[in-house]
Amino acid sequence: MWNFLRRRTLTQWIVVAMFGGVAIGVMFPAFAVSLLPISTAFIRVIKSIIVPLIFGTLVVGIAGHGDDMKRVGRLALKSIIYFEIVTTLALFLGLLTVNVMKPGVGAALAVPAAGATPPASEPVTFASVLEHIVPQSFFDAAARNEMLQIVFWSVLFAIGLTQVRGRPKETMLGFCEAVAEVMFKFTGIVMKFAPFAVAAALAVTVGKPGGLRNLQSLALVVVTLYVALVVFGLFVLYPVARIARVPIGAFIAAVKEPALIAFSTASSEAALPKAMERMEALGVPRRIVAFVMPTGYSFNLDGSTLYLSVASIFVAQASGISLSLGQQLLMMLTLMLTSKGVAGVPRASLVILMGTVASFHLPIEAAIALIGVDVLMDMARTTVNLIGNCLATVVMARWEGDFDDSRAVVTKTAQAA
Repeated sequence: MWNFLRRRTLTQWIVVAMFGGVAIGVMFPAFAVSLLPISTAFIRVIKSIIVPLIFGTLVVGIAGHGDDMKRVGRLALKSIIYFEIVTTLALFLGLLTVNVMKPGVGAALAVPAAGATPPASEPVTFASVLEHIVPQSFFDAAARNEMLQIVFWSVLFAIGLTQVRGRPKETMLGFCEAVAEVMFKFTGIVMKFAPFAVAAALAVTVGKPGGLRNLQSLALVVVTLYVALVVFGLFVLYPVARIARVPIGAFIAAVKEPALIAFSTASSEAALPKAMERMEALGVPRRIVAFVMPTGYSFNLDGSTLYLSVASIFVAQASGISLSLGQQLLMMLTLMLTSKGVAGVPRASLVILMGTVASFHLPIEAAIALIGVDVLMDMARTTVNLIGNCLATVVMARWEGDFDDSRAVVTKTAQAA
């Protein structure tokens, strides 16, 4: 029995915890509400990861690959342009979907505290956006979890580091890389306690007055995300594939197994080696696969960026806070930058979501409630992340004129056999 329990994955335990939390909330509502400190403590730990993780990954991602980007030159520029266009479309498609379906309206998952509502009357101008982006102190921004300011400062720091040569650069890069690696491991350790936080979050959600109604809202936000991801696939990824003359049948055959791995483990990294192997077998040159695929896991997380736009607006809706179009666009700008800083590890989007919610002074309770259904959303968004990055390698190979169509035919035939 012990060996059986030990072999269960984190995703399986979270699914069990979801049902357990709902059961506790239904049968013991008073006790369920008292479990709030468990989920709150989990969120506090998650929020403590934000600053070092964003700083470390951004600096290494920019300064650590500066020389490589000079060598690949044109490919790097094309890749970054493509990544930015596609992820921006994902953000605004998520924004459109969540405003149409309104999954958080009427949920009452959180009551906004005094002063928590962003001032709706304050106009959003270029000057106010600029003032919000630029920090007067990195440590002040870090203490307040001001994500946009942290990203701005980290990018400038990384650009400065690219102009340094010799031991100082190597030392700083080594430090930042070590910080990033440690924080990823830190995240892995914290996530081992996720089932307890999930059970507590759902128990609190269901146990308090109107709990089952709130659960319906959480189910609706899951449906909203899945609808948005399907629409994104049909109206963004598929047209991109057609424009780039991607062999659809061969591509689906090649990406099927890595996508299943990504869906079942909710980890893009778990599927990365197989995905790179399949894209190379499909006809993408190794040099393009080796550059585009890893870079995409920092700059082209289509599913995660779409989720972030849906989840952020859901938190405002569920808190009874009305955001103006300007405030929503500013939030999308924040997400556009911060979503580039975290690689595709399980539930890493929670880190970005908590930071964004804190930056816009939205009540945290609605975000905590999302933990209870995050595993269902994480599997879907991770799969879209993987498919989007696989497609990006083929698009770049086409753009460079290096795609081998004969290997694509062989791959489709072999998969069919």
